[in-house]
Amino acid sequence: MTTIIQNEAEALDRRLVMRALLAKRADALFVTGLGSTTYDAGIEDSPYTFYLWGGMGSAAMVGLGLAIAQQTRRVIVATGDGEMLMGLGSLATIGTKKPVNLAVVVIDNEHYGETGLQPTHTRRGVDLAAVARACSFAAAETISTEEGLDKALPHIFGSPGPLFFDIKVSTRRYPMTTRLRDGSHIKNRFREKLLGSRAFD
Repeated sequence: MTTIIQNEAEALDRRLVMRALLAKRADALFVTGLGSTTYDAGIEDSPYTFYLWGGMGSAAMVGLGLAIAQQTRRVIVATGDGEMLMGLGSLATIGTKKPVNLAVVVIDNEHYGETGLQPTHTRRGVDLAAVARACSFAAAETISTEEGLDKALPHIFGSPGPLFFDIKVSTRRYPMTTRLRDGSHIKNRFREKLLGSRAFD
């Protein structure tokens, strides 16, 4: 059964959730989706983070391709509920490919933060974790408390995947700023850091 945010004052803060993820990353590769996850991850910038700007709905598929290409590295997709809803079909593809090194984390405030905080389908009862389970993910759950997040973190970075975590957060907004917006630079920096001298062969 889905968890719908009832009390904004008690909901998790999206930026603190992202910081908790980044604090555990070690050498994990991150793919961030359109909007707030990219802004929040950019606060602690890393060349091992691939920021998506205009590719709404594609974060999970980019993460899948990366997980298949880099099977010895942990790959974390961190995206929002609106972006994930646009790419629901990707969960079926991930479920059939079964990448053991991939975890998809949805930072779910139940609203479209980029366009005026209109409610998303998760606000109306759509259960993203249930969709992931139906798509044969190894594990999928909804998290709405700090205790739940603390318990989930070791699994996000260590348990065999594919994994799915829908983390419920408040609608609190932060300034939409980041140091990196050049898509070519982000791509080239990521490739060079990951592949070294082979990046541009």
